[in-house]
Amino acid sequence: MSARKKIVVFSGAGMSAESGIQTFRDSGGLWEKYRIEDVATPDAWHKNPELVLDFYNQRRKQIIQAQPNEAHRMVAQWQEFFDVQVITQNIDDLHERAGSKKVLHLHGEIMKARSTRDPDLLYPVRSGEIRMGDVCETGAQLRPHIVWFGELVPEMENAALLVSQAEIFVTIGTSLNVYPAAGLISVSPDHVTKYLVDPGTFNLDYIKNLSHIKMGAVDGIKHLTDVLKALL
Repeated sequence: MSARKKIVVFSGAGMSAESGIQTFRDSGGLWEKYRIEDVATPDAWHKNPELVLDFYNQRRKQIIQAQPNEAHRMVAQWQEFFDVQVITQNIDDLHERAGSKKVLHLHGEIMKARSTRDPDLLYPVRSGEIRMGDVCETGAQLRPHIVWFGELVPEMENAALLVSQAEIFVTIGTSLNVYPAAGLISVSPDHVTKYLVDPGTFNLDYIKNLSHIKMGAVDGIKHLTDVLKALL
């Protein structure tokens, strides 16, 4: 039996939107209710950590109540036939809850807290909330394990390596506007087969071997699943 083809799936907010999770950038998204500068930057944390914690506590409750959608589940099912690595910009755990085994979170994980003193000290947020006074084992305040605007993306190098090794590269539900993550599509070698699943319009003529499936996540992944089955 030949080795399984390696698929890298790069997912964005559109993947989780069909689970009812608000996106940041679309009309009606979260940034229309909150200013980025007030809740998602290191300066915001230093200025008003209570507001930042409250913002992410609200988001966490929404995510806990959400369920993986059919697109999440279909991507997990691909593991039966392919070597599937998910790279996601999303901070939710819906890929994992759908059954995906290999998931790299570029922008952090909302279900984890991180020490403000030692970034390697991570803790599950079992209560659903992080409060002022919740501390790590060294006594430092805990913060959301999220990459804020203005912070480095620690997993970017690992993500780029995974993309460079993929035999099939699939992008789902991302605006390709958030850098450096949006640059990952350019890391995939020219000869690699690429699929973009998103109803939006993109100017990606410079990307070789790219097919645009102009649908939302669920319908688009249904269509792509049929395409991938033909490769088996």
